[in-house]
Amino acid sequence: MENMILTTTPTIEGRTIAEYKGVVFGEVISGVNFIRDFAASIRNIIGGRSGSYEEELITARTQAMQEMEERARQKGADAVVGIDIDYEVLGENGGMLMVTASGTAVKLA
Repeated sequence: MENMILTTTPTIEGRTIAEYKGVVFGEVISGVNFIRDFAASIRNIIGGRSGSYEEELITARTQAMQEMEERARQKGADAVVGIDIDYEVLGENGGMLMVTASGTAVKLA
Protein backbone atom coordinates (compact mmCIF):
# COMPACT_ATOMS: atom_id res chain seq x y z
CA MET A 1 0.00 0.00 0.00
CA GLU A 2 1.45 3.34 -1.08
CA ASN A 3 1.80 6.18 1.43
CA MET A 4 -0.94 8.75 1.09
CA ILE A 5 0.04 12.42 1.20
CA LEU A 6 -1.90 14.28 3.88
CA THR A 7 -1.55 18.05 4.09
CA THR A 8 -3.28 21.14 5.42
CA THR A 9 -2.26 23.10 2.32
CA PRO A 10 -4.53 23.35 -0.75
CA THR A 11 -1.80 22.09 -3.09
CA ILE A 12 1.24 19.81 -2.99
CA GLU A 13 4.47 21.45 -4.07
CA GLY A 14 5.87 19.86 -7.21
CA ARG A 15 2.73 17.77 -7.85
CA THR A 16 -0.31 18.39 -10.01
CA ILE A 17 -3.82 17.51 -8.91
CA ALA A 18 -5.36 15.54 -11.77
CA GLU A 19 -8.77 14.87 -10.24
CA TYR A 20 -10.83 15.94 -7.25
CA LYS A 21 -12.54 12.96 -5.61
CA GLY A 22 -14.61 14.87 -3.07
CA VAL A 23 -14.60 15.85 0.57
CA VAL A 24 -13.76 13.10 3.06
CA PHE A 25 -14.25 12.96 6.81
CA GLY A 26 -13.05 10.97 9.76
CA GLU A 27 -14.94 11.24 13.02
CA VAL A 28 -14.18 9.86 16.44
CA ILE A 29 -16.24 10.27 19.60
CA SER A 30 -14.69 8.98 22.77
CA GLY A 31 -15.80 9.03 26.37
CA VAL A 32 -13.61 10.26 29.16
CA ASN A 33 -13.85 8.26 32.36
CA PHE A 34 -14.27 9.33 35.97
CA ILE A 35 -10.68 8.59 37.01
CA ARG A 36 -9.30 10.83 34.26
CA ASP A 37 -11.77 13.56 35.21
CA PHE A 38 -10.72 13.32 38.84
CA ALA A 39 -7.00 13.38 38.00
CA ALA A 40 -7.54 16.35 35.68
CA SER A 41 -9.42 18.26 38.39
CA ILE A 42 -6.47 17.78 40.75
CA ARG A 43 -4.13 19.06 38.03
CA ASN A 44 -6.35 22.13 37.69
CA ILE A 45 -5.92 22.85 41.40
CA ILE A 46 -2.16 22.25 41.67
CA GLY A 47 -1.21 23.19 38.12
CA GLY A 48 0.46 21.21 35.39
CA ARG A 49 -0.59 19.31 32.32
CA SER A 50 -3.14 16.53 32.20
CA GLY A 51 -1.28 13.69 30.54
CA SER A 52 -4.32 11.41 30.46
CA TYR A 53 -6.43 13.97 28.60
CA GLU A 54 -3.56 14.77 26.25
CA GLU A 55 -3.14 11.08 25.43
CA GLU A 56 -6.89 10.73 24.80
CA LEU A 57 -6.77 13.73 22.46
CA ILE A 58 -3.77 12.37 20.54
CA THR A 59 -5.44 8.96 20.18
CA ALA A 60 -8.73 10.45 18.97
CA ARG A 61 -6.96 12.73 16.47
CA THR A 62 -4.88 9.85 15.10
CA GLN A 63 -7.97 7.67 14.68
CA ALA A 64 -9.90 10.47 12.93
CA MET A 65 -7.00 11.02 10.50
CA GLN A 66 -6.75 7.28 9.78
CA GLU A 67 -10.49 7.05 9.14
CA MET A 68 -10.35 10.05 6.78
CA GLU A 69 -7.39 8.52 4.93
CA GLU A 70 -9.22 5.19 4.53
CA ARG A 71 -12.28 6.93 3.09
CA ALA A 72 -10.03 8.79 0.64
CA ARG A 73 -8.46 5.45 -0.46
CA GLN A 74 -11.94 4.04 -1.04
CA LYS A 75 -12.56 6.91 -3.48
CA GLY A 76 -9.33 6.12 -5.35
CA ALA A 77 -7.38 9.11 -4.02
CA ASP A 78 -3.68 9.18 -3.31
CA ALA A 79 -3.66 12.44 -1.33
CA VAL A 80 -5.87 14.57 0.89
CA VAL A 81 -5.40 18.34 0.75
CA GLY A 82 -6.82 21.19 2.82
CA ILE A 83 -7.09 19.08 5.97
CA ASP A 84 -8.85 20.67 8.94
CA ILE A 85 -9.18 19.14 12.39
CA ASP A 86 -11.97 20.19 14.75
CA TYR A 87 -12.49 19.35 18.42
CA GLU A 88 -15.78 19.46 20.32
CA VAL A 89 -16.89 18.48 23.80
CA LEU A 90 -20.26 16.72 23.85
CA GLY A 91 -22.62 15.22 26.38
CA GLU A 92 -24.59 16.42 29.32
CA ASN A 93 -21.50 16.92 31.50
CA GLY A 94 -18.98 17.39 28.69
CA GLY A 95 -17.85 13.80 29.10
CA MET A 96 -17.45 13.03 25.40
CA LEU A 97 -14.72 14.26 23.09
CA MET A 98 -15.41 14.49 19.35
CA VAL A 99 -12.58 14.92 16.86
CA THR A 100 -13.36 15.46 13.18
CA ALA A 101 -10.77 15.47 10.40
CA SER A 102 -11.85 16.66 6.97
CA GLY A 103 -10.16 17.40 3.68
CA THR A 104 -10.42 17.05 -0.08
CA ALA A 105 -9.45 13.67 -1.54
CA VAL A 106 -7.48 14.07 -4.79
CA LYS A 107 -5.75 11.95 -7.42
CA LEU A 108 -2.31 13.24 -8.33
CA ALA A 109 -0.91 13.27 -11.86
